[in-house]
Amino acid sequence: MIVADTSAIVGLLDRRARDHETIRNAYEHRPGEWILPWAILPELDYIVGARLGAAVAAALWDDLSEGRFMIEWGRLADLRRAADLHATYRSLRLGLVDGVVMAVAERLRARAIVTIDLRDFGAVSLDGQPQLWPRDL
Repeated sequence: MIVADTSAIVGLLDRRARDHETIRNAYEHRPGEWILPWAILPELDYIVGARLGAAVAAALWDDLSEGRFMIEWGRLADLRRAADLHATYRSLRLGLVDGVVMAVAERLRARAIVTIDLRDFGAVSLDGQPQLWPRDL
């Protein structure tokens, strides 16, 4: 399993993004392994619409509704683990989305988290020690 953060999906969709090619190649090699935690969806919708426009946002909605991405709808334990991570790494101010992404990656024993947010994800020690892509590719 490969768990995607909001920044990774934005990078996948934005051809101008610095890591677009690397993220796109990683996705194309393992599309069926990518998991989108539920918590990234509202943030993703907002950022894609604001930065990339209505047409790209509509295409993303189509991709999501047609099942092109697996969505992990989560468990209560994910929220508890996110809260624990937030408390442990209080100085990072992880927030709900990053905490849930990390908790889902731990629970699913993900091989990697795809993220451009190395400030937060690179500072947190997670069970299973998932790689951070594209950094660790």
